[in-house]
Amino acid sequence: MNDGVNGVALAVFILFFVLVTAMGFMAARWRKAENENSLDEWGLGGRSFGTWVTWFLLGGDLYTAYTFVAVPAAIYAAGAAGFFAVPYTILVYPLIFTFLPRLWSVSHKHGYVTTSDFVRGRFGSKGLSLAVAVTGILATMPYIALQLVGIQAVLDVMGVGGGENTNWFIKDLPLLIAFGVLAAYTYSSGLRAPALIAFVKDTLIYIVIAVAIIYIPIKLGGFADIFSSASDKFTEQGKGGLVPGDGGHWGYATLALGSALALFMYPHSITATLSSRSRDVIRRNTTILPLYSLMLGFLALLGFMAIAAGVKVENGQLAIPQLFENMFPDWFAGIAFAAIGIGALVPAAIMSIAAANLFTRNIYKDFIRPDATPAQETKVSKLVSLLVKVGALVFVLGMDKTVAINFQLLGGIWILQTFPSLVGGLFTRWFHRWALLGGWAVGMVYGTAAAYGVASPTQKHFGGSSAEIPGIGEIGYIGLTAFVLNVAVTVVLTFVLRAAKAPDGVDQTQPGDYTADAGDPGVKADLPPATAGSSH
Repeated sequence: MNDGVNGVALAVFILFFVLVTAMGFMAARWRKAENENSLDEWGLGGRSFGTWVTWFLLGGDLYTAYTFVAVPAAIYAAGAAGFFAVPYTILVYPLIFTFLPRLWSVSHKHGYVTTSDFVRGRFGSKGLSLAVAVTGILATMPYIALQLVGIQAVLDVMGVGGGENTNWFIKDLPLLIAFGVLAAYTYSSGLRAPALIAFVKDTLIYIVIAVAIIYIPIKLGGFADIFSSASDKFTEQGKGGLVPGDGGHWGYATLALGSALALFMYPHSITATLSSRSRDVIRRNTTILPLYSLMLGFLALLGFMAIAAGVKVENGQLAIPQLFENMFPDWFAGIAFAAIGIGALVPAAIMSIAAANLFTRNIYKDFIRPDATPAQETKVSKLVSLLVKVGALVFVLGMDKTVAINFQLLGGIWILQTFPSLVGGLFTRWFHRWALLGGWAVGMVYGTAAAYGVASPTQKHFGGSSAEIPGIGEIGYIGLTAFVLNVAVTVVLTFVLRAAKAPDGVDQTQPGDYTADAGDPGVKADLPPATAGSSH
């Protein structure tokens, strides 16, 4: 360890870590089911969470440690362009209000656990379902890895883990311990663990942000001085002050819109959604979740505060933890670090469960062992959730952090290509299954190739998520361009395939399935293991 270890902050951090670890293992007994050997129970918490629990779970799921570290870090480095995260989290809630209740209803009616389950049932295509599942797993892996980056940033600032010359095992030991514990309680408690821990995580985050936006500006002379310092810095760097220049408008708008469309395509977002008790819970949550967007706006301002406080770091991800270290008393810095650390554990647990469910239901059961029992599915999912975490750990320990961050941007480009199959399928069956697969393939190839061609000061390829938009000449978000291509190809191919009378798959759903609620015929509050939609 370094000589510069912040003992008080570390002690507070460890105290909260031990608390949430105990809660994680206790969660196995929370709302314990008679039959735990099903993905409904382990992977979706028995589909029994009400408005309050779902709100904390979705908040803990969507607002990750990476959000708390990277959004203000982007503003610290690039100015107001980093604020794109605030409008996109505002845009997303009216969007999901239109389709998430429909997804909840049809999934509850047929026992669907993943988005791929729905796509397979709606379009009668295992190939399309497999494409959605593989995309979900691919996009989730680097996202889990970035939760580790958040924990690592906090540990670095606290002085834990040793210097550059320290043995690699000693240096990364705290990180290994943290994720070993996470893996253990996720394995034993499933989705109930992050649901319970989310209460602690979100409470800490709200306390830290409330204190930070009052206490730090007082110490720095007020917001006028903070904005003035930030403006001076960006003017000196030739970035035109606080507001993005004319050349950045398309990039800002497309990144905000594309990110809004992509957010609820991620498997972990859907897993948290499907765990709720009724479609009304989802509708209520879309109206109260914007409270997190308000918090995110305040959080983003920390990037300007770090500039005004004179924080100097080579790695921008350390800017906010370093700000907390410099400005807060050690004991409160420990609370802030615990909030970020726990803010990594909650989404990482949900993400690993979601990726494991995709593998189990849409690869293992569909292609390897079609006769798998619910108990066997649960066992495989538990094991895969461990493997996913190990993969994420290797990703972080073995690769440059800048690469990891940009791979997450690539994950957003990929996951957006599942939008036509999922959201389109919730409202219409006009799209042909083969056309959707063709559009997905074009979007994936274009998005990956375009991102591969983006260079940055630290790497030749995958250096960012923006490139020139074909036909417009402006710089914009690659994911949105790939999505537009995807939709265009899907529409054209659908016309061609319909004209050629290409065979449609069997639709297992009925119109009434999309508005069903708990208590309706065939929709129970607590479902048995999935039967409908499991075979065709």
